Amino acid sequence: MSAKYDETYEMGNIVKRCGWVNTENELYVQYHDEEWGVSVHNDKKLFEMLILEGAQAGLSWETVLKKRENYREAFDDFDPRKVAKYGEQKQKVLLQNEGVIRNRLKIKSTIQNAKVFIEIQEEFGNFSKYIWGFVNQQPIQNKFKSLSDLPANTELSDIISKDLKMRGMSFVGSTIIYAYMQSIGMVNDHEISCFRHVQV
Repeated sequence: MSAKYDETYEMGNIVKRCGWVNTENELYVQYHDEEWGVSVHNDKKLFEMLILEGAQAGLSWETVLKKRENYREAFDDFDPRKVAKYGEQKQKVLLQNEGVIRNRLKIKSTIQNAKVFIEIQEEFGNFSKYIWGFVNQQPIQNKFKSLSDLPANTELSDIISKDLKMRGMSFVGSTIIYAYMQSIGMVNDHEISCFRHVQV
């Protein structure tokens, strides 16, 4: 682990994290400690997380995290206006790129979702206003005691998923959308014993 995390243990503190965190993976620990559950209102970051959550479908989040930097490079730093213009040749290049998840449907979905993302921006002024409008611009503060208490999806994620699908997005099922809501801080699903629960 890095000095940052070593210092925590050297001071004799016991850091309690959510049950899903693989503490052997520094990238995973860093993601949990610094990003997961933190409110995101920047459209480019919102697009990035939407695409990464969709890419995760059927895979582990650790797999996606390891490829995240490669994704940023391969998909023009998640600029939706650039991604929306990808043609057949670019798709072929991406399918040959071992740094990303080489799934034809997921790559096509990323391009289509970028187009819809832009349409939502144009309708609402930005994507943040649209997505955060589902929670009245305020994160939902949950108080789950353990990993087993966390839902895979909720009535609200069903509603958001249905709306995004109606607008033309794919790989935005209710379970993916709930994970998205967790990642961008629309819900605070840190377990109440986790040190980040109070912080976010």
